Amino acid sequence: MPQYRIAQTGEVFPGKTRIIQAGKKELVLCNVDGVYYCIDNVCTHDEGPLGEGELMGDIIECPRHGAQFNVKTGEVMAMPAVVPISTYPVRVEGDQVVVTLEE
Repeated sequence: MPQYRIAQTGEVFPGKTRIIQAGKKELVLCNVDGVYYCIDNVCTHDEGPLGEGELMGDIIECPRHGAQFNVKTGEVMAMPAVVPISTYPVRVEGDQVVVTLEE
């Protein structure tokens, strides 16, 4: 499985997100209380840019219609979305944040 260095640990502060590119995928890196999570940057309801939404704890809200997702699990937390988002494993190596994608 391909792995990508997507940020340095000091670049995305707790409670913040960053839109990143990993291979051909556009993802959102989320920092929840110092732990990093990575999700697709596309809302499953209307393809809205999740990375432009608000991160509230471990919930991210789509800026288009307010669908909410848990960034840890991908689970839908509020409609209008009904399909979960994809999540990707993240780890920290030294000061580098690394995501692993499926091939």
